[in-house]
Amino acid sequence: MIKKILIANRGEIAVRILRACKDLGIQTVAVHSTADAEAMCVRLADESVCIGPPQPRESYLNIPAIISAACITGADAIHPGFGFLSENATFAHMVEEHGLTFIGPKADHIAMMGDKIMAKKTITKLGLPTVPGSDAAVTSADKALRIAGEVGYPLLIKAAGGGGGRGMKVARSKTDFLEAYETAKREAGISFGNDRVYLEKYLERPRHIEFQIIADKYGNAVHLGERDCSLQRRNQKVWEEAPSVVLSPEFRDEFGQKIAKSMAKLGYVGVGTLEFLYENDQLFFIEMNTRIQVEHPVTEMITGVDIIREQILVADGQKLSVTQNDISFRGHAIECRINSENSQTFIPSAGTVSNYHCPGGPGIRVDSALYDGCKIPPYYDSLIAKLIVHANDREQCLARLRRALREYVIDGVDTLIPLHIELADNADIINANFDIHFLEKLFDAN
Repeated sequence: MIKKILIANRGEIAVRILRACKDLGIQTVAVHSTADAEAMCVRLADESVCIGPPQPRESYLNIPAIISAACITGADAIHPGFGFLSENATFAHMVEEHGLTFIGPKADHIAMMGDKIMAKKTITKLGLPTVPGSDAAVTSADKALRIAGEVGYPLLIKAAGGGGGRGMKVARSKTDFLEAYETAKREAGISFGNDRVYLEKYLERPRHIEFQIIADKYGNAVHLGERDCSLQRRNQKVWEEAPSVVLSPEFRDEFGQKIAKSMAKLGYVGVGTLEFLYENDQLFFIEMNTRIQVEHPVTEMITGVDIIREQILVADGQKLSVTQNDISFRGHAIECRINSENSQTFIPSAGTVSNYHCPGGPGIRVDSALYDGCKIPPYYDSLIAKLIVHANDREQCLARLRRALREYVIDGVDTLIPLHIELADNADIINANFDIHFLEKLFDAN
């Protein structure tokens, strides 16, 4: 059994992983930058190691410093969380080379799914549906134009080696295609050091639906249903919920089991999320995240499965503690991402939390690393907390969410709480009448 885990991350996900470790009786090591010396995870961990100055490349992305910290403290495993090095195949490989357990999938699978073109080819071979488009990187403008004509407009031009909306442009006609193509290539090269792009048919009003899976090394794989992550701004998720109102239980079970069997056939080990666009009663694969997701709590709330606990156990070589027959879906859950950003401009806000009050009551969960007087530095992602609400049905869930949002107090920095209050009161949100373009249209209208 793994005895000590180094948590190679920060903020709320580091605290979440630490809690799972404590439940399993596993000791913890928190690594931190100088900016995070007083962070909640550092305070709660059994040991802590400073790995560098505030800038991520010198601390949380510093592979030698992280592996050295693991070796010095006698950790036998590293959990990367999400972001930073979580989907870095080189890091996963180096962790294993040093005799440590990487709590995640094999490096080869990280690399395979990190390359969006390779991921699409792999998923197609496994028999899952993908968005129509190019089957390889388009290497010249002439070839891109020819493929665009075959697939048809509008088209989405996407970076092959990245995500998060960077290196992604829409071309609605041949007239604006070349400019969009060159812009996407340029952004991809700057953001990911890889300017390869590929083409996909642009769907006009899709929902973003993702399926959570867990698999062990014995060929067992299960799905934990889907999450609807359609409420996004600039391709960054803001609000997630489970289950989706557009999928029937029969469809969920059939498609989810098809995904689980595909991952078992691939030999995938660990947690993973397959992301799809849903339009006209069809799902189309777009990418796979080979790590824990920010939005995993909504799935935990409706299934009762501790996903990070299972992630640790399968990384330790143990069998899944649940079978597909053990998994049932109860009620509805919604997660609001509480970012330290202005709710109108989305400009990040750093500073000191001067007053913090967490909401409570039935069905309320908050994943956070905040406390009165804690500092929110300007160097990292602006996600500072997640408010997760669960109830018997979506209507009751929204009612609890509205109450919890109005109870939640975070003074000292701007947050997205006002935005979420507005969304929870919005008639289209209440009626589940939205797609991935909803937030952009809402802000354009305002």
